[in-house]
Amino acid sequence: MSSFLNRKIFKGLICLHILHHADESPVYGSWLLEELSTHGYKISPGTLYPMLHYMAKEGLLEHYEENVGGKIRKYYVTTEMGKKEFYKAKKYVLELAHEIGIEEI
Repeated sequence: MSSFLNRKIFKGLICLHILHHADESPVYGSWLLEELSTHGYKISPGTLYPMLHYMAKEGLLEHYEENVGGKIRKYYVTTEMGKKEFYKAKKYVLELAHEIGIEEI
């Protein structure tokens, strides 16, 4: 994706994807990279981790740390504010998809 608009849409969709999964169960960076890649999102850790930190700073995610195999792993979960933002954004995405004629892909 090279255009400004596509990059913005791409980042927004990744944020929605993160909020969705972090609402279902705690997620961590390397799992998210793998999950996103199964949906065609080819992003680097240098893109994902700042996004996670920013989403936490904005109150959409919260995190906690656990020792896993001698390493500290940071898990993220969706906050109540993140859930509200996700459902609001989901409504807009569905409305737009319907308006521009995307019923099913």
